[in-house]
Amino acid sequence: MSRATRKFSSGSTSTTSPSCAPSASIRLAKCARRGASNPSPLPVTNNERVNLYDLAPAQLQATLSEIVSPPFRVKQIAEWMHSRGVDSFDAMSNLPKELRAHLAERYTLEFPQVVERTPPASDGSQKYLFVLGDGNRIESVYMPMRDRTSVCLSSQAGCAVGCTFCVTGFFGAGRNLTPSEMLGQFFTVQREHQVPFEMMNAVFMGMGEPLLNFDHLVTTLDILYMNIAAKRITVSTSGIIPGVDALAKLERRPNLAVSINAPDRKRREEIMPITKKYPLDELIAALRRYPTEKGREITIEYVLLAGYNDSKADAVALARLIRGLSAKVNAIPFNEDPNLPRWMQRPDDEAIDAFADALVRNGAHVTVRRSKGREIAAACGQLRGKTERKRPQRRVNGAVRVEPAEIERDLMYGERR
Repeated sequence: MSRATRKFSSGSTSTTSPSCAPSASIRLAKCARRGASNPSPLPVTNNERVNLYDLAPAQLQATLSEIVSPPFRVKQIAEWMHSRGVDSFDAMSNLPKELRAHLAERYTLEFPQVVERTPPASDGSQKYLFVLGDGNRIESVYMPMRDRTSVCLSSQAGCAVGCTFCVTGFFGAGRNLTPSEMLGQFFTVQREHQVPFEMMNAVFMGMGEPLLNFDHLVTTLDILYMNIAAKRITVSTSGIIPGVDALAKLERRPNLAVSINAPDRKRREEIMPITKKYPLDELIAALRRYPTEKGREITIEYVLLAGYNDSKADAVALARLIRGLSAKVNAIPFNEDPNLPRWMQRPDDEAIDAFADALVRNGAHVTVRRSKGREIAAACGQLRGKTERKRPQRRVNGAVRVEPAEIERDLMYGERR
């Protein structure tokens, strides 16, 4: 019965379409979007159980409708998954026991397993180390704030982009995460801390380049949107221009954050080799055509490296580069790590303030990121998927005023312009 599934209630046999083979989940996402109005169900093989969290919502319904009856049972299963994030069919207490067993024979709801949690940092941040089914390891960060909570999610096991200031890239490329592996991070942290969905943000700022895992990212976003508004989700990229353009075409778009880190191509190439493939001027052009809704801005992420890109002249050049964009600059003081080049140092507070003030004077809207999670090695550029060190992020000295930012507690310089 490799390409046929038995409908649970009637025992009838229906043949599913082979057009969306489960062997490559990147094809699942393409298949689901290609046939959103009439998605093909997944075939079930004797050799491999499909993880239902890897299916877009429409394809999940089509797949379950092939083997589950009456239809309201399909809705119940989807609610258990997407609204409660359960990782076992046994947890679906309002389903008949026989149906739960029937589903478990054919499918799985497996999430990555937590193998380590750091003790909460002084700001409440906590880092999670997950192990995947193939032994790869990834990290996520729980970041509580006054009126909401953010979960920093990884999109890849490792990273091939190779930014020189980021530990994830130092440890090399890995593989794309599946939707179930990304959702598993989110639901695990949410469940452990019992945070209501309406108080949560999801930020794809952990390990990996999300836009190099685009199809799986879109499936993950479609499921997260069932609980979280798009404006509460942020996708951070090193500047993958085709991915930015593809994101722009989506009906619902998350917030976009783009790592710039230098106001000119030469220096950006030195610390971000991806610039050789996607030049800075072409990236800025892509951001200018990216649609932004009222009240939402693109975040320009800028890691401050002492004596390299943190001068007042650099701030003026950056303000000129992004002038006319609906954007804000998020200045991120470098988070040091023994695995990174020794010349890379964190600027002192005076230099950070001077950089931010120069941006404001030149018309930019600026925040300086507080290094939330820094004492547990969970900050920007410190995630690695290893157990030997922990992980942190963000900090800053007072300047003008403090205002909640989209992602975390950031210090805001000046007014919105």
